[in-house]
Amino acid sequence: MDILFASAPGFDQPLAVLKHCHDRIRKQLATLERLPSHLEKNGADIEAQKAAVGILRYFQSAAPLHHDDEEIDLLPVLQKTAQAEDAQILESVLPKILHQHEIMALQWQDLAQQLSAIAEGNTGSLEREKISAFNSLYQDHMQIEESQIAPMAMRILNAQQMHTLGLAMQHRRGIVAP
Repeated sequence: MDILFASAPGFDQPLAVLKHCHDRIRKQLATLERLPSHLEKNGADIEAQKAAVGILRYFQSAAPLHHDDEEIDLLPVLQKTAQAEDAQILESVLPKILHQHEIMALQWQDLAQQLSAIAEGNTGSLEREKISAFNSLYQDHMQIEESQIAPMAMRILNAQQMHTLGLAMQHRRGIVAP
């Protein structure tokens, strides 16, 4: 039997859940990048409105949860666990990751206003420069996490720490463990 849609990993694999979130972020960013051209050709038609609503929904609900997963749970447990070279890497990248979260939140505020107007059917402007800056920052951010943070977590966190991380992520989303 062919599966039409790949299912999301379970919270028993918290790092896979975080990677899955990155994949979803990339899809939303790609839609956001295409939206200005669509608006130029078609205005704020139904497709543009649906795209804007989807982007808004993702970056106003799922993305903040993802950032909380990192800031509240993953990064602190890595700080407690990391030693030697891992601790040095974490000390180097942690301030950048947290700063990126702050900048992305500020950038999002401008984009959210523009997208809200489009979601309501108003063909306002959607500034390509702001989209590009937001996309670029997110891409850099995800690259750091995928190339440095996730491999470190896989290497140094034990099964209990992973389980605790998964439970926290699940709880944050209001999902009751079976």
